[in-house]
Amino acid sequence: MPAFSSKIPVKNVGEQIRVTVNSKLTWVSSKPLGGKPHELSALDHAMALHTVHVIFYYRANPFERGLFDSDFSLSDLLCMYPPVMGRFARGDGGNWVVKCNEAGVRTLRASVGTTLDEWLRSADASEERNLTLNEFEGGGLAIGLSCPHMLADPTCATLFFKSWTETNRGEPVRHPPIYHLPAANARRSLSMGINSIKYLGTKSKSAESPSEKMATATFRLSHAIIKQCLAQIHDECPDATPFDLLAALFWIRIMRLKMPRHDQKHSLSICLDVRKPVHGPIPYGYFGNALHFSLLSLDAELLDTAGLGHVAGEVHRHVADLHGEELLSGINWFESRKGEIGQYAQPFRMYGPELTCISMEHMITPKGSTCELSMYEAAFEKGEKPVHVTYRVGNVEGEGLITVMPSPEAGLARTVTVTLPEEQLAELCEDQAIMDLQPTMLLSGKT
Repeated sequence: MPAFSSKIPVKNVGEQIRVTVNSKLTWVSSKPLGGKPHELSALDHAMALHTVHVIFYYRANPFERGLFDSDFSLSDLLCMYPPVMGRFARGDGGNWVVKCNEAGVRTLRASVGTTLDEWLRSADASEERNLTLNEFEGGGLAIGLSCPHMLADPTCATLFFKSWTETNRGEPVRHPPIYHLPAANARRSLSMGINSIKYLGTKSKSAESPSEKMATATFRLSHAIIKQCLAQIHDECPDATPFDLLAALFWIRIMRLKMPRHDQKHSLSICLDVRKPVHGPIPYGYFGNALHFSLLSLDAELLDTAGLGHVAGEVHRHVADLHGEELLSGINWFESRKGEIGQYAQPFRMYGPELTCISMEHMITPKGSTCELSMYEAAFEKGEKPVHVTYRVGNVEGEGLITVMPSPEAGLARTVTVTLPEEQLAELCEDQAIMDLQPTMLLSGKT
């Protein structure tokens, strides 16, 4: 099983095939590396049922010398990333490891039978997963990365790509990969709240019946609209962030589609990246999963009748109140689930048993900062920056997934991607409260 890989497009009979594979390539490091197997953490193993897909879209080809015609910056970068070129295998005790055998990164070079703008208007998630190195009619380029979630989370994939652009420009890599943290940092930070994770495990097992067909839509929201909405809820939540606002809004609208009973509670599973100071900093270059899942539960009646500002305030307080003790309890719980020979317990679905909302706020470069964390700073030698970046998590079922991400527009603008059961998504795309935000709709269709 390759660490980073891509697939040849497969379509049902009668469907139009718009992505045509022209060649297959395997990229290896520019010098031999060797190295012992890369061991995966307890949290890495917990993400084993999911995959990560990140696609960067460019209006024009960002490579001066053509797509890989004379450029070997990727091979130079791979010298820093032995696990990316490796293959998964079972190690001692039966746990997964990555054998750093320099087998290489598999890529497909392809062409897309439509323009970039038409693709962004009409492609669905299954089509988008076929993009690796793709040139569009009339110009434009998409570069996609895919990997098992237990190897890397969305931040890892983003920083790998940004490191490639820095290597391509002949600059030092700002966030070189770090594979092992000091013990204190690892125990304090790479974890999940024990009550939240137990609940997700129970909910996942109880929802193992055949799931509904899922579909995905992306809503791009402008700086002006987000600023206006934050002003409207300022009295109830003066410190609200765009994430607080959008997590609350989409949670309310989706729950109204599901018609919750008023004698029940409903929970939102909030997923945050913890590459920031908690009780000790985790470098942004940490290669692996550094996620925290926690549950925010509200009475269904309150969720249905309270104003947007009130629910945004609940989200804001929940995120602000997270502390190190909760994080520590989760990693201990994962470790405690090992069997007698040290094998980790079977993973369960992390995204979707409860409606899940991922925050990518940490990938927004603060004003005046020189750290360039934003995915929209990923420019190759021509200085061309992405016009759109897609994040998708594979194998999402059940209640669904909301991802709040940066947008190419500066300021408060955000992009929200929603995966829901097909019929619910169709209703959400016509929901008046969502349409009042005047979103630009992108990449809507089946997963």
